[in-house]
Amino acid sequence: MPIPAPSSSPIRVLIADDQDMVRTGFRFFLEAQPDITVVAEAANGEEAVGLARRERPDVCLLDIRMPKLDGLTATRLLAGPDVADPLRVVVVTTFDLDEYVYGALRAGACGFLLKDSGPTLLAEAVRAAAQGDSLVSPSVTVRLLRHITTAQETDAAQPAAPTPPAQTLTERELDVVRLVALGHTNTEIAAELYVSLSTVKTHLSSVQLKLAARNRVEIAAWAWQHGYAQPRT
Repeated sequence: MPIPAPSSSPIRVLIADDQDMVRTGFRFFLEAQPDITVVAEAANGEEAVGLARRERPDVCLLDIRMPKLDGLTATRLLAGPDVADPLRVVVVTTFDLDEYVYGALRAGACGFLLKDSGPTLLAEAVRAAAQGDSLVSPSVTVRLLRHITTAQETDAAQPAAPTPPAQTLTERELDVVRLVALGHTNTEIAAELYVSLSTVKTHLSSVQLKLAARNRVEIAAWAWQHGYAQPRT
């Protein structure tokens, strides 16, 4: 992804992690970007919530395991369904903690990132969240959502049958949902379905309303949960 030209209003970021080295590394990478600035750092979840409410950053990067208040609870307090003016939260995790990802998304996170994803994806994750998008690394999205779904099916002893939403999605909306779940961007979806970008956005808005999904991450999670994430044969 090309680095955007710097603007008069850089993306303001809060970093919350209980490890000094992680915070220092994230700050170093992000401050090197012409369009991003770090406005606050927190060493625990309680501090993160307080700073985020006061500073109102454009994007909050929250670790999952933090003292005083864990990342899931902090996410719910900052971006949950009961928050009147939610912030954009990207939960940072490791693959070993992927069982928490779905909980983070349900708590209101607009995306998640693996800690070892590297500086390029870190910056892209921040930009995507600031633009109201969700995940930056489609391959990571698909891998973790598939892992979560597999674990849920194992616990249930058998795969769950696809469950239609309360309001039935159209065939074209299901096509969009499937491609979102497979990690495609809006531009890629438009090319795949031979429609305009604005048409894709219209379909996504309709899907969000019908599924009561807060963002495309929840759409992807729903698709993986209910068996609508398989490529067409």
